[in-house]
Amino acid sequence: MGALAGSGLEVMVAIPNNQLKVMGSYDRAKDWVRQNVTRYNFDGGVNITSVAVGNEPFLKSYNGSFINLTFPALQNIQNALNEAGLGNSVKATVPLNADVYDSPASNPVPYAGRFRPDIIGPMTQIVDFLGNNSAPIAINIYPFLSLYGNDDFPINYAFFDGAPPVDDNGIDYTNVFDANFDTLVSSLKAVGHGDMPIIVGEVGWPTEGDKHANSGNAYRFYNGLLPRLGTNKGTPLRPTYIEVYLFGLLDENAKSIAPGPFERHWGLFKFDGQPKFPIDLSGQGQNKLLIGAQNVTYLSSKWCMFNPDSKDLTKLADNINFACTYSDCTALGYGSSCNGLDANGNASYAFNMYFQEKNQDENACVFQGMATTTTQNISQGQCNFPIQIVASQASSSSSHSLVLLIAGVWFLLTGLMC
Repeated sequence: MGALAGSGLEVMVAIPNNQLKVMGSYDRAKDWVRQNVTRYNFDGGVNITSVAVGNEPFLKSYNGSFINLTFPALQNIQNALNEAGLGNSVKATVPLNADVYDSPASNPVPYAGRFRPDIIGPMTQIVDFLGNNSAPIAINIYPFLSLYGNDDFPINYAFFDGAPPVDDNGIDYTNVFDANFDTLVSSLKAVGHGDMPIIVGEVGWPTEGDKHANSGNAYRFYNGLLPRLGTNKGTPLRPTYIEVYLFGLLDENAKSIAPGPFERHWGLFKFDGQPKFPIDLSGQGQNKLLIGAQNVTYLSSKWCMFNPDSKDLTKLADNINFACTYSDCTALGYGSSCNGLDANGNASYAFNMYFQEKNQDENACVFQGMATTTTQNISQGQCNFPIQIVASQASSSSSHSLVLLIAGVWFLLTGLMC
């Protein structure tokens, strides 16, 4: 927050799901607003515009854990903002996953969209409260997830360049983004809030961790999405400007992979702040391409690899497992960029990821005598064996560099709002 002060960037601060229960106390909610919003509200402070209450708390995989906790927390936070005199400029909302609504199997079109029957009560409460406070609803839409684990889903429908249209009472839908968004519009209309502002809080495409997660598909997705947003034509049921936030800025190599190995690879930028592919964020042919972080310093050109002279390999699997537990080996997974390596290559990749994670500490390339260092780049084909950035650089300047990086992305995205 200190790094964001004075930047002018719009900021949403968030309350994680594990704090929803305590926010059921109005006094705790007031304390939270005081500590996380009010104290940054000064000339040259942080431009906080929203508070995210929870993150996708109604996911089916949570088995209802947060259903009865979310609305009281939302209510208390917004009321605390109102009491602090910030209610007109800072709005509380609940970022929701697109699984909170659907169309019936008998009529699977956007016009028939409704909120899930098991959460229709709390969703109606939330939507009514948002409406009373002139706050938007926030939804996360991921066409990639329509493909993930569903080989029957028509792949071209996840993109924007030529899927056969799906007819909905005379309206043709040629991509799942528009169809999903308009299913929410219909769901809101069904509970009396058809004109409620909608923010797409997250949309993106991962580049690793699945057979559909690669830079080519990510480029194809963004190269279709951004020009559509740049025209401000919206969707068939909302033919106007849509506020959309891309997910995400950087890859996150320590993020949980419980939903899938792709979770660590949503970034437009790699771990070192370099863009993964060239895209025009203006969406209007202005050639406003991503610009990488400047003056990045890397560790020496040194890698850790499997020692081909190793004799006793009985503990090899255990050592690979250890290396991958404490580093990121998701690129080795099915369909990923390093999936084609042989057994020795898999070991080398795992050992090197751990070695780089430990800032090339010589003691991190031992693995019971099964590893050795090399100055020869052992990358193979599309499988890159990365070198870590200098740790002191990351700790001393990361906040400043990150704000500059975000500012650059924000500057480019403002083209979509014109």
